[in-house]
Amino acid sequence: MSTPETPAEPATAEGPSSPTPSSPTPLLVLDVVGLTPRLLDHMPHLKSLAQSGSRAHLGTVLPAVTCAAQSTFLTGTHPSEHGIVGNGWYFRDLGDVLLWRQHNGLVSGDKIWDAARRVHPGYTVANICWWYAMGADTDITITPRPVYYADGRKEPDCYTRPPALHDELTDKFGTFPLFHFWGPGADLVSSQWIIDATRHVIRTRRPDLTLCYLPHLDYDLQRYGPDDPRSLKAAADLDTAMAPLLDDARAEGRTVVALSEYGITRADRPVDINRALRRAGLLEVHTQDGMEYLDPMTSRAFAVADHQIAHVYVRRPEDMEATKAALAELPGIEQLLDDEGKKTHHLDHPRSGELVAVAEPDAWFTYYYWLDDARAPDFAQLVEIHRKPGYDPVELFMDPLDPYVKVKAAGALARKKLGMRYRMAVVPLDPSPIRGSHGRLPLSDDEGPLIICSTPRAVGDRVAATDVKSLLLDLAGLG
Repeated sequence: MSTPETPAEPATAEGPSSPTPSSPTPLLVLDVVGLTPRLLDHMPHLKSLAQSGSRAHLGTVLPAVTCAAQSTFLTGTHPSEHGIVGNGWYFRDLGDVLLWRQHNGLVSGDKIWDAARRVHPGYTVANICWWYAMGADTDITITPRPVYYADGRKEPDCYTRPPALHDELTDKFGTFPLFHFWGPGADLVSSQWIIDATRHVIRTRRPDLTLCYLPHLDYDLQRYGPDDPRSLKAAADLDTAMAPLLDDARAEGRTVVALSEYGITRADRPVDINRALRRAGLLEVHTQDGMEYLDPMTSRAFAVADHQIAHVYVRRPEDMEATKAALAELPGIEQLLDDEGKKTHHLDHPRSGELVAVAEPDAWFTYYYWLDDARAPDFAQLVEIHRKPGYDPVELFMDPLDPYVKVKAAGALARKKLGMRYRMAVVPLDPSPIRGSHGRLPLSDDEGPLIICSTPRAVGDRVAATDVKSLLLDLAGLG
């Protein structure tokens, strides 16, 4: 996806090449998903940045998942305040489970750009693929956004602000590679596109703050586990891809901060939390065309699974004890947080479940609620992040038990290219291939996230997730 780069443009009144005494120090903030101290040893460019600058262990939040962690970084508050209690939750007023929403209005609180502009009016911000980008008061926005055609087809694309940036990026780098961003084909191509787009935005717009999300480590670490040679190669490959961006930042005098939301640890034990609730008579389904669909509005209790945490929604107080009893003996659950537990972990928000289940270190939660695979809904074998009432990492695989899976995929792709409706039903219903997960708090610093800054002595031994916002403002000279 890389294209030859042109030399940096000369300084202009709109875009100075270096900060003046009255202007903020420009920042590049890289969200290197899944980065840990152990993986840093396989990333020489990033490690060199840490050695010449500074690095620290970075605290995270519960749940240690993308949407919650990023919202904490940008607001300086916990999920109990900003309201992002996971990558999705049960929208009680809609009676529906929704994951991966995109509107920034869901995030409460004072964002970093609000604080910066109070000190320096006109402070400019580019958000390149950090979550909750749409509707945010940023100057430049790039975020994945498929085209959902009226006939049911889904095609890769992205949303941009300003709108003209869409065609500019597409002409230069091609269509945003959505099917390399998530699914069985997820790989370095998506992060390379994001890196190229980030370099282009910095060269042509020179924002004061550039936020760049790099998801590549998320894939193979979940597929194969953090110690697998393929995962270590993924770290090295991403480091190589990042090198030109780091060089650009250095040449411009831009301070670089690289951080991670969580560390991915070995986890190979799936926990069917919703099936336990169903067997206890607490979870309800309704049937259409022989397929079963979760009925959250009538269920006495159900769970929204999100990696190693699950929000358990209990409809009536009198069902609380039955729900606890159904989950008490379920192998793989380490904790069930009640009101006091949620308050302790800063998860006491109306969007949270009445209970929050935390998995044991080697376990993770499936969203599965059917008891017979023949009754599974059709979306279960699709890459369908918006219809599934919980996170499904098995979407990273093609079904190994289906000898015709690649033939089916090729046939579906052919129909797609002809402009016909198609179903890419290739995802297995067996969760056993997964080897890595995240979401719970790390057991050790080596397994947790870290933060790197190109400025020496900018960070001490440890930085709290809630302090990232103030740190960035200080580095910009706006603290």
